[in-house]
Parts: sequence; structure tokens; C-alpha cells
Amino acid sequence: MAVELCLLLLLFCGSTISEVQPIYKPPPGTLDFGFVPAKTYDTGAYHEPGPIGILFKIVHAFLYLVQPNSFPQDLIRKLAQQKFGNTQGDYQKPENVVLTLQAIYYEIGFIVSAALGLLFILLLPLVGLCFCMCRCCDNCGGEMHQRQKKNADCQRSCFATFLFVASLIIRQVVGVLCAYAANQHLTNQVRGAKKLVNSNFKDLKIFLNDTPAQIDYLVSQYNTTKDKALSDLNNVGPLLGSRVQEQLGKEVRPALDAALTMAGAIRETKEALENVSVSVEVLQEGTERLHANLTDVKMHLSNTLNDSACSAAQAASTCNIIRNSLNQLNINANFSGLPGVSSQLAKVNDVLKIDLSSLVQKGYAAFNDTPDLVVNQTRNILSDIKNVLESIGSNITTFTKTLPVQKILADLTIYLTQSEAYVQDYFPVVEQYDFYRWLGCLILCCMVVLILVFYYLGLLCGTCGYDKHASPTTRGCISNTGGNFLMAGVGFSFLFSWVLMIVVALTFVTGGNVEKLVCEPFEDKTLFKVLDTPYLLNQHWKNYLSGILFKNPNINLTFEKVYSDCKENKGIYTSLHLEHLFNINEFLNISMYTEDVALKIEHIQINLSKIILLDEIGKENLLNFSSSGIEGINFAAYLTEINKSVTKVDLLSFANDLEARADQLPKGALENALKGHANNIRMIHNQQVVPLEQAMSTLNQSIRLLKRTSSELMVKVKNVISAVNAAQLLINNNASQVIVQETKKYMDTIVGYFEQYIEWVKESIAMEVAACKPIANVIDTAVDIFLCSYITDSVNTFWFGLGGSSIFLIPAIIFAVKLSKYYRRMDTEDVYDDVETIPMKTTENGNNGYHKEHLYGIHNPVFTSSVEQW
Repeated sequence: MAVELCLLLLLFCGSTISEVQPIYKPPPGTLDFGFVPAKTYDTGAYHEPGPIGILFKIVHAFLYLVQPNSFPQDLIRKLAQQKFGNTQGDYQKPENVVLTLQAIYYEIGFIVSAALGLLFILLLPLVGLCFCMCRCCDNCGGEMHQRQKKNADCQRSCFATFLFVASLIIRQVVGVLCAYAANQHLTNQVRGAKKLVNSNFKDLKIFLNDTPAQIDYLVSQYNTTKDKALSDLNNVGPLLGSRVQEQLGKEVRPALDAALTMAGAIRETKEALENVSVSVEVLQEGTERLHANLTDVKMHLSNTLNDSACSAAQAASTCNIIRNSLNQLNINANFSGLPGVSSQLAKVNDVLKIDLSSLVQKGYAAFNDTPDLVVNQTRNILSDIKNVLESIGSNITTFTKTLPVQKILADLTIYLTQSEAYVQDYFPVVEQYDFYRWLGCLILCCMVVLILVFYYLGLLCGTCGYDKHASPTTRGCISNTGGNFLMAGVGFSFLFSWVLMIVVALTFVTGGNVEKLVCEPFEDKTLFKVLDTPYLLNQHWKNYLSGILFKNPNINLTFEKVYSDCKENKGIYTSLHLEHLFNINEFLNISMYTEDVALKIEHIQINLSKIILLDEIGKENLLNFSSSGIEGINFAAYLTEINKSVTKVDLLSFANDLEARADQLPKGALENALKGHANNIRMIHNQQVVPLEQAMSTLNQSIRLLKRTSSELMVKVKNVISAVNAAQLLINNNASQVIVQETKKYMDTIVGYFEQYIEWVKESIAMEVAACKPIANVIDTAVDIFLCSYITDSVNTFWFGLGGSSIFLIPAIIFAVKLSKYYRRMDTEDVYDDVETIPMKTTENGNNGYHKEHLYGIHNPVFTSSVEQW
């Protein structure tokens, strides 16, 4: 049935799918087609059994002990393909005998276990009957007489303990609670199965209803491609023109940048020449004034040092030191001999009468107009391309309308609705029969519980009513009742155990084999591999599934691959290889749509010969600058004087030293006069030396700039002119090759939008349109959840618990029979007449003792009369 259900579902999907449907996966590139509309499926084809799962795992481990062999794929294939019974001698054929022995070997664990169960079923009632007849003949413990033994209390305690443990195991560990839990779990799952069934039907309806919307979405996304292509066509200037401009700009822009840089160098040269001329004039005038002032300071200092105060012994040495340092107060740099730069400045000013920067900017502007030239020269061709794009969209829409999607989906929706109504109608019947099953299993559990009740009552009454001082013939009523309960439990054990074992054996063989031959191979997909065996389900078909769907059994379509793809929620077009019914690649052949577009784009012609980068006036201006003579300036003479200091000594240091030496002199007019000269020197430094140093810094920067600019100036200018000429030659003669290359790239970009759309449609159809996750969910629900998790696991756990209870009834019977002797009131007891050898022990109710040589039973009239009255 499971196989038929799978085939039915796959056939049902096959029709749904002949209309391809996409899933959304955004393609790489510039286009974003969004997400294919798809609703979320409600069914989660996974069952978590809860706490009872521990019992399921224990049962699985037990089944592995019974049947540790792996799934016999080859054996099942051979058995399925082998024909038994067609002729009378088929079973005697050697190959059939071998297959039979292999099957027996695989099932040996189940066979041995079933044989032991059958032996239990046959022997236990027979043993019970013999035991009953034996006790009726006062044998097998039927004689109401108990031998007195020294270890009687120890034996009674051991028997009671063993019986209690056996009863506890029957009740809890592997017994009735386990069976009851499995029985109740199955009922609960059956009651909750309706919700899961409805969820699967709901997902199948979503699966059908979403398909048309997904197809419409795929078709509508052609507009995204068309709009992007039209946008690029409308922006042919910024796109194609900019690409042409970018390629040409690799040579044009460096040439223009070099020319613009040279124009800036001309301006900087002019400024530097002006700075040199002004700085030299300032330095010449400043050094003359500084020389006069320093001469003045020396004269006044010399007059001060000639004062009589310097003749004193304390001041003479200091005055001599100061007098010897006066020669340092003099200028160091001489700028009067530096050559002028007026002739070079005049030539550069003549060059600047023509604005070279403006000429270069005109070249930039002309080159930057390339996109507009492209737009103006491609107007007619672009209108033709737009018409082609519109016709492509019309063709796609017309083609999709020819697919009979709506009719097939309507038929399948009707079939699905009828199936759902059928299931809903019969579900109450299933629940009713499940109630009968639940009641029957509950009765079986109650049989075990009844036996346990007698055992527990027997233990309770026997233990509570037992009086160790009472003799066997004088035991109390409660103790005697406990013994009777134990024997009643034994009797019911013999009556019920064989019935329980029949149920256990049948469910064990059935449930165990379903788990091993269906559930486990379904989980690891080996069951699908068996179903995919060539010529297995149909001796004339290599691939059964493709034979049903496409009437072509040679197509490699397997149950395992279909189930795996649907499990991954792939599109049904891919899962069922529907390209054999409708090849979407033929419809999505890119050349069908892009050939006309490519031909139109290839006819684009662009002429850029009107672009002038730099005219002859600009080039002549550059040559005039190179012959301005700045390279003839004597930079060495300038740098020699610039590198000198303004004065031979730092005036501030000299003033500070002079002031320090004045402090060494005695207080008086000489000290004050020297400090006054020190302050005068500081003032000269601040007012004359500092401005001269600033002028020297400006002169240094300008001279070095001129030196850098003049270095190989003629070569630099010629290189700039050559670069501009080469770029102009590229535009005039070789631009057509660049335009062809960039036009092809532009065409590839436009065509690439269609390729992205086609690839996205293919991938969507393969992965998301009519995603067949509901199909896998239905199979998982039917096999993995309903058959295996709900039914098989529950049935296996039920027989496991019931079988364990039945097995442990045997030791319970033995211990109950043994223990009942210590609780029941006996008809006779042991009496000893050798009082001297072993002393008698007197109790309230009677005497008992041990005799060394002989024992004999004495009838107890009191006990007999009491039993008769009771």
C-alpha cells in the first residue's frame, strides 16, 4: 500500500508540473528579480514521541539483538523477481532452495523467538493442567502438610522477596505499564492524526494554487529585463559613450593633464621669477643698511671699552675679551653680485599673454562631449532595438498562454478535494476500530494486572498476617487468605499466559519485520534502492517510475532521486525530469531573443573626428615657454649666497654673551653701557636680520623651483606635445576600433540582461516553482510517521511489555507456589515424641518440635472442624 501511495502521489504531481514553475534565487549581476511568490507549508514531517521514546529505543535495541543483519537488498530483489508456484517443481529448484535458506537465515532470530513463543503457548497450559491434577492427588505441594525446617524463615523471606521483585518487573520495568503506555500512545496519535492529515491536504492545495501565480511572476519579470535594457538604451550616451570615453581617456586624459600641468608650471615660473627679482633687491638694500648699523655698534662699543674703567684690574681681562670679539659684528652674505632675471621674466610674461589653461580646458570639454556625440549618432538604431524588445515580450506572453496549466490544475484540485472528503468520511471509522483495538489491548493488560493484584494481595495479607509463633495448623485467617490469593494468582497465570503469548508472538513477528524491512530501510533510503531495481516492479520496464509517467522506461528516473529532491524542496520540473515532456531549454533559448538585438547594436557607427584636444597656438605657446631662458640662470651663485647666514655671528647669542660679561664687571657706568649696547644689538637682529632671513627663505624656494622647472625643460615640453599629438591621432584614426570593442561590450551588457533572466527562470523552475516538499511530506507522513512512528513503534513496545510480563509470570508462579505453603493453614504438622533429645517448644496455640529419628503427621481435629465451618 505504501508503494502504491507513493506512486499515486508522484503521478498526481506529474500532471501538475507539466507547466513549469520558478523559484526565486537572485541571479548574479545587476538585475534583481525578487522572490518567486511561495507560501510556507504547515506540515512538519517529523515526529517526536516524547518520554515514551526511551522505550522505543530499548525495543529497537532488542530487535537489533534479535535481528542484527543489515537490510537484505539483494535477497529481496531476487525473491521479488523469482516466480514461485508457476509449476509444481518450482520449490525444488536449487536456486529457489538457496533463496529459501537465505531468507530463513535472515529471519533466524524471529524464527527462533517465534518458536520459543509457540513452545510457551503449547507447554504452559499443559504444565498448568498437569500441575493442577498433580495437586489434586496431594502431590506437587498439594498436600496440606508443611515440613518444619531450621531455615524456614529465611526461605519464606527469600520467596517473598523474589515474588515481589518478579511482580515489580512485570508491573513496571518491562511489564504492564510499558504495554499500557504503548497502547495509550497509539490511541493518542490516531486521535491527533486528523490534524496532520488535514495539514498535508492543505499543503497540497497550496502546492496547486500557487503554481499559476508563480508562472505569472516569471513571465512578468521579463518587464524587469526589458526595463533595464530600455534604461541602458536611453542612457546610451552615459553608458556606451562613457565606455568609449573611458578607453580613449587612458591616453587622452594623461596628455591633457600633462599640458594642463605645464600651463600651471608657466604660472609658477612667473611667480618664482618675480619673487627672485624682488627678494634680491630687498636683500641688497637690507645688507647695506645692516652693514652700516653693525659698523656703528662696533665703533660705540670700542669707545666704551676705551674708558678708564676698563683699566682696572677687575675689568681688564673682560674688556679685552669683548674687544677681541668685535670683528664678528659684520655681514656674512653678499647679494650685490647676483645676476638679474629680468630678461627671463619678460619672456615668460610674453608666453602668458596666451591662456594655455583655457586652451587645454577646451580640449577637455570637447573630449567630455563624447557621450552626447554617441546619443546624437545612435537615435535611429535605438528606436529599432526598442521595438524588438517589445515584440520579444509579446512572444513570451503568447507562448505561456498556450500551456494548459489552468485545466490540469483544476482537474487535480477536484481530485484532491474528493480524496480529502473520502479521508474525512472514513476517519471516524478508523477511530472507532482503534477504540476496539485499544479496548482489547486494555483487557490484555488487565489480565496481567489481575494476576498482579492476587500476588500483591497475597504478599500483603501473608506478610501482615504471618505469626512466627503460630504452628502451620494454627495460622491465622489473614495469613491463610494471603496464601489463597497467591494460589489464585498462580491459577490465573496458567489460564491467561498462553493467550497473552499468542498476541505477543503475532505482534512480534509482524511488528519486528515491519521495523526491519520497511522502517529502517526507509530511513536510510535503501528501500527506494530496492524499488529502483530495473525490471523489479514490471518485468518489461527498466525504470518503473518513468514508465508510468512518461511511458518511456528508459529514462533514468528513480524513486530515491525524486524523494530526495522533493525532500530538499526542489521544483517538481527537476525532480521528475519533466524536460522529457516539455523541454524548457528550447523555449528559453537565448539566441531566439537576442539575435535581432545584437544585429541592431552591431550597426552602431560613431564619428569622433570633431574633437580637438589642443590647437597649434597652444603647442606654439609651450615651445615659447621652453625657450624662455630660465635654464640659463646661475643657480649656483644664488644657492651659494643663500646657504650663508646673514651675519658672521648670531647677534642674539652675541648680545646675550655681552650681557653676561657685563654682569662680571663691578657695578657702575661701564656695566650699564655694555648692557645698553647688548640691547641695541638685539634690536638690530629683530628689525633687520629677521626680515632678511625671511627674504632669503623666499629666494631659496623660488630659486629651487626654477631649477627644477628648468631641468630638461625642452624635453618635457616636447614630451607633452608628443602625447597630445598621439592622443589626437588615436581619436582621428583609431577611435573606430575602440568604438567597435566598446559597442560589443555594450551589446554584451544588453544581451547579458536577457541571459540573467533566462538563467533565473531556469533556476527558479528547477528549484522553486512547484516546490515538491508536500509530496515528500505526504510520503514521510504515511510511512515514517503513521506506519513506523505511530503504529509499528507502539505495537513493538506493546508486545515487548506484554511479552516481558508473560515471561516473568513463570518465576512468579514458582515463587508464589513455594511461598503459599508458608501462609496457608495446614491440615497436619510435624510433631516430635523424643522430648529428651530435642526439647519441645510450647506456644499459645500448640506445640511443635524436631525429632531425631522419626517424624509423623497427626490429624488435627480442631483445624478440620474450623475449615468445615468456614
